[in-house]
Amino acid sequence: MDFSYSPRTQELQARLSAFMAEHVYPAEPRWFAEIEAHTRAGRRWSPLPVIEELKPKAQAAGLWNLFLPPRAEGHGPDTSHLGAGLNNQEYAPLAEIMGAVPWSSEAFNCSAPDTGNMEVLARYGKPEHQQRWLQPLLRGEIRSAFAVTEPAVASSDATNIETSIKRDGDHYVINGRKWWSSGVGDPRCKIAIVMGKTDPDAPRHSQQSQILVPLDAKGIEVVRMLPVFGFDDAPHGHAEVLLKDVRVPAANLLLGEGRGFEIAQGRLGPGRIHHCMRTIGVAEAALEKMVKRLQSRVAFGKRIAEQTIWDERIANARIDIEMTRLLCLKAADMMDKVGNKVSQLEIAMIKVQAPIMALRIIDDAIQAFGGAGVTTDPGLAKAYAHQRTLRLADGPDEVHRRAIARLEYGRYKAAAK
Repeated sequence: MDFSYSPRTQELQARLSAFMAEHVYPAEPRWFAEIEAHTRAGRRWSPLPVIEELKPKAQAAGLWNLFLPPRAEGHGPDTSHLGAGLNNQEYAPLAEIMGAVPWSSEAFNCSAPDTGNMEVLARYGKPEHQQRWLQPLLRGEIRSAFAVTEPAVASSDATNIETSIKRDGDHYVINGRKWWSSGVGDPRCKIAIVMGKTDPDAPRHSQQSQILVPLDAKGIEVVRMLPVFGFDDAPHGHAEVLLKDVRVPAANLLLGEGRGFEIAQGRLGPGRIHHCMRTIGVAEAALEKMVKRLQSRVAFGKRIAEQTIWDERIANARIDIEMTRLLCLKAADMMDKVGNKVSQLEIAMIKVQAPIMALRIIDDAIQAFGGAGVTTDPGLAKAYAHQRTLRLADGPDEVHRRAIARLEYGRYKAAAK
């Protein structure tokens, strides 16, 4: 394995780091100020001007749609002309840089769930889907949602989903209740990819389909926006959505009836590792904040950094980040070379490891900040809340550990024969 970055990746790293230093880091106080101003004005779900002003600058700098690979697992339509054409290993260090300021990904049009949805539309969408939805998403003009999880069932097993998608002439009629539909709170969110059952009597993994549902369709009700540990993540947010007799054209079905799991696996592999890449950046940012705090505060007659208990915590943080980065790069490298299915062990391992690693470091950083750590001032409380949700998002830890264990059992079972 060669984990050295390509010349193009190194160039993009340098350009992205320079852009962050010149435009993004100085904009962080403004971002917080605009959030507070929108709250006072009762405009929680309005787009933030600071991000909208950064977008054309990122486009002009050639730092736009960095996430989109040339094609899906070496086959399918060539999408190089739509984005940067980077593979997973090339994109990993760039996602890490953006992860240091979580909201910055949107400024480069690299934020979830739009990234995964754009990949779905690029790989599985019809030309009319790509013209109507993909092109505006690629330009950053609209946003999108991905509606899978449901409140009435254990969605860690996606075969449990109950939303029905029934054919009725030239339309499909959709009925169901979804939640954690990220992005629905944003007024620019115009389209959702909804997963439901087209044939409940088919084989277990052939019952589900995915369909494009415009959010202005009749019968869609946003029941509530869901807080995450008290944060509502406005203007992005996560919604509970009711779909009641929602009719959409039959042409909106993606790929065909019963192929929902096939699409999901194509989408969730890259989506999971993108989260992990950004998580490494989150952990690096938390470690930096922790070290600077320890070096600047005095307690009991000496700097907190000189209290030896912190040596172990700082050392462990650095070790954990470096090990996690290598595992992430290995998973990305395998996805590029042999595809998502063969890389399922590495994807599962990094999806478990990355948020747990980040949570340990953020927790220590909160401790270093004392009372300030649990306020919104250093941003650690929100970072902790977000990373804790990643132990559930895109499959809970238990599901990924189960997959890891089964693959391990299989190795020794095969060896015993």
